[in-house]
Amino acid sequence: MSVDVLISHVTPPLRPTDRVEYALGLMMEMRVRHLPVVDKDGHLVGIISEDDLLGSDGPDEEVGTRLQGTPVHVQAADHVFEVTRVIMNHGLTMVPVVGRDGQYDGLIRRHDLFERFAAMLGTQSTGAILALEEDKRDAALSRIVYLVEQNDVRVLSLATEEMPDDHIGITLKLDVRDATRVRHMLEHNGYHVVAAFGEEEDQDGLMDRVQEFMRYLEV
Repeated sequence: MSVDVLISHVTPPLRPTDRVEYALGLMMEMRVRHLPVVDKDGHLVGIISEDDLLGSDGPDEEVGTRLQGTPVHVQAADHVFEVTRVIMNHGLTMVPVVGRDGQYDGLIRRHDLFERFAAMLGTQSTGAILALEEDKRDAALSRIVYLVEQNDVRVLSLATEEMPDDHIGITLKLDVRDATRVRHMLEHNGYHVVAAFGEEEDQDGLMDRVQEFMRYLEV
């Protein structure tokens, strides 16, 4: 899945001749801590951070004097996983999108990217959640999905994460509100279910945590 639909043109890029004071104001208005810097020909020449600006010699210093190194960027055809890797590895709140001709094409905000992940994981769909922890050698995902769906339950999404001691965490979002029957079936087949969250158990608390997480992404 490419990220071309996430490209934003609302946030304007900076110019090398823009002043530090203006750049800081734009960051505050757009709720980001990084902005792309583009030259008069439309080519990406750098990324400036809030920390870079705060370390300047004063509000009238030009943004271009704070740039260094080759700017990080992605392309519109890149997969959402690759773009996420770039953003997380470089600690960015946005990443510039550059065409094959080197022209700046817009940016992707971290907030928008994680909203896309939330949709991919079915967080807005009704359903219970099961969390499993398995040895990597025994974690046959196809068998887990097969066992679940043999109980007339559909898996809306499946996510995995690396864990210590050569284990893997598996999270299943299901299309039923009560996962008790599925949990018992998986445990009967030797799987280790570490947590189960029913759709009706604590919706208010769940929504509070989701909203808190989204606020964190916008910091």
